Amino acid sequence: MSDRAVAVVRAGALTTVQDLGRTGYAHLGVPRSGALDPGAVRLVNRLLGNEEGAAVLETTVTGCAVRPRGAVTVAVGGAPCPVSVDGRPVAWGTGVRVGPGQLLDVGPAVRGLRSYVGFGGGVAVDPVLGSRSTDLLSGLGPAPLSDGEVLPLGAVPAVRGSVDAPPWPGPPDELVLRVRLGPRDDWFTPGALRTLARGGWRVSSASNRIGLRTEGPSLERAVVRELPSEGMSLGAVQVPPDGRPVVFLADHPTTGGYPVVGVVREADLPAAAQAAPGTVVRFVPYR
Repeated sequence: MSDRAVAVVRAGALTTVQDLGRTGYAHLGVPRSGALDPGAVRLVNRLLGNEEGAAVLETTVTGCAVRPRGAVTVAVGGAPCPVSVDGRPVAWGTGVRVGPGQLLDVGPAVRGLRSYVGFGGGVAVDPVLGSRSTDLLSGLGPAPLSDGEVLPLGAVPAVRGSVDAPPWPGPPDELVLRVRLGPRDDWFTPGALRTLARGGWRVSSASNRIGLRTEGPSLERAVVRELPSEGMSLGAVQVPPDGRPVVFLADHPTTGGYPVVGVVREADLPAAAQAAPGTVVRFVPYR
């Protein structure tokens, strides 16, 4: 194999290959997938001179460690975390040169959940339906990383990138999600809609790439009959039988049979992807 590759030494709790996702296939039952914090991916790739949609590694909480077979420039963004090369601390949020055989260790997230590890040239696994993203729900794309795996890298960019803004502002202490009510808000009582606006939820530890689950009050339904399956969009706030809202993220199903009380603005979803369990969640409904 070419020296344009990295070997996985420590895969971490969940590390996947992600780019900006595969759009245009919802009618076939294929969700968008892609990085949960796409802004972080764009900034990491900008630092490296890559195309903004080049594939990176998305780590979850515990980070990962890799050993390149040849010299490569690396940038780590998203959730702040310690980064080292052969045990020596190096900068987070900027391009770092890593030599052949050196160990790049991306440590646990200090704040937030998901860090992004970009390489000059991007991760060059084979695309599926136009994307290299791992989709945990459908199983499309490469499997989550495992120790000992070797990932190919793309060609070195001709121009080194630069960035004139902080790579990532960090997650808020309170997760505020703006929600456009509908299409099934009429399936809930007026009291339930007041509860939605009043708050009282926290991020559940059961959250994942499919959806952000909440702990807190239940939303009471005015309509109790079954709902035929409907199309589900990114950011949909679905309310299962326990009454606690679930915000659909990148690997969400394309259809579902529980009512959707509203849809979160897409601009608010990266913060949802970085919100740790226990973070206060406040919905701000509007029509």
